[in-house]
Amino acid sequence: MARIFISATHKSSGKTTLSIGLCAALRAQGMKVQPFKKGPDYIDPLWLGAASGRACHNLDFNTMTPAEIIQTVQHYAADADIALIEANKGLYDGMALDGSDSNAAVAQLTRSPVVLVVDTRGMTRGIAPLLLGYQAFNRDIQLAGIIFNRVGGARHASKLRESVEHYTDIKVLGAVHDNPAMEIEERHLGLMPSNESREAEAQIARIRDLVMAQMDLGLLREIADGAALLPSPLVGEGLGMGGRSPTLRIAICQDPAFGFYYPGDLEALQQAGAELVPVNTLHDTTLPANIDGLFIGGGFPETHMQQLSANVLMRESIRTAIDNGLPTYAECGGLMYLSRSLVWNGQQANMVGVIPGDAVMYPRPQGRGYVKLQETADMPWPGGDSSKTINAHEFHYSRLENLTGEGHFAYRMTRGTGIDGQHDGWLYRNMLASYTHMRDTAQFRWAQRFVEFIRQCKRKRFS
Repeated sequence: MARIFISATHKSSGKTTLSIGLCAALRAQGMKVQPFKKGPDYIDPLWLGAASGRACHNLDFNTMTPAEIIQTVQHYAADADIALIEANKGLYDGMALDGSDSNAAVAQLTRSPVVLVVDTRGMTRGIAPLLLGYQAFNRDIQLAGIIFNRVGGARHASKLRESVEHYTDIKVLGAVHDNPAMEIEERHLGLMPSNESREAEAQIARIRDLVMAQMDLGLLREIADGAALLPSPLVGEGLGMGGRSPTLRIAICQDPAFGFYYPGDLEALQQAGAELVPVNTLHDTTLPANIDGLFIGGGFPETHMQQLSANVLMRESIRTAIDNGLPTYAECGGLMYLSRSLVWNGQQANMVGVIPGDAVMYPRPQGRGYVKLQETADMPWPGGDSSKTINAHEFHYSRLENLTGEGHFAYRMTRGTGIDGQHDGWLYRNMLASYTHMRDTAQFRWAQRFVEFIRQCKRKRFS
């Protein structure tokens, strides 16, 4: 399996933009490109998926075992010509001092050759000791190539190349010049989501053309073809399984306001027997008929707050359904939408109103990073274990304020912020809404449990 690991010396070096361009460029050459992204992330994978034409899957030590990471690469890249794994932050960055959760650890685990993206502004000969240090820090990492990014011109590129070729054995894959056309609009959570950007397709094409003109794709493919063999195929729960025939219908809000879904989680819902029925909260006026459950993922409801508020019929449809006991699961942006109102930039807009509080946006994150939770006795989903710690993540600029009702919570926070610093997972009738983003892996099969909860509710309704 040909594969490449795109990393960088540090955050904001431009590796995501170049990874997007590489996916699109290799695809334009007729290759099936399977993208992966290290760590918890929704936005970069949306862009990588749009560029490659294949859903991007995350590789995260926090929620996955090493065996699951290997299996994920094996499974989703099985029919691809090349797998491209994009790092987060710098090659050796991670939370653990020993580097066991770093990007380098993923590259080493998956036996993937590393291509390092370097922001070369203000740098010439100094690039050589930088690369020599990265090589010497961990000899088990195959640092196979380098991409000069944000190069000042042809003379600058020539000096960089001479230094690398003279002092190191690392191959130069290209020099990408500093160019505003390579930039993607950013927002407080990172890049603008591709599902929201009207010009995403055109922007991907611009980046693709610049990458094709300034990089040696043949050399990159040669490096990828030289990747060592992965371990023998692993058998794991939930990947590559046929699943059961759909017996339930779950409405899922998928539109510019709500687009944060892990592809593997959606597959897990389907494998558990759910048919996913898309809903557009901005334009549809009612929930679909004959649904058994509702899933509202994360996103940016604040940038669409007036349009969401103006769609009174959809808000009333959702509120009525939840009041009548429709099993519902919401994460982060979904929680904000289900609150009484959303407050941002001095404006306030009415939301669905089943959570008796206001989602108030702040300039800085109110909850950010990995979280650890334990289920409370109030958790309604079957198959729980209150002694087990659940690893997940949160990233929200809002807080739930002015709560007028006494809430019951599904989770107790042992690390992280959640709703009130101690709890997350607001419960109302058959609804669970949290700031925490879950990932369906062996440590927490939330999708199967949610589907089984829907089945239980349906049986009670017709008994």
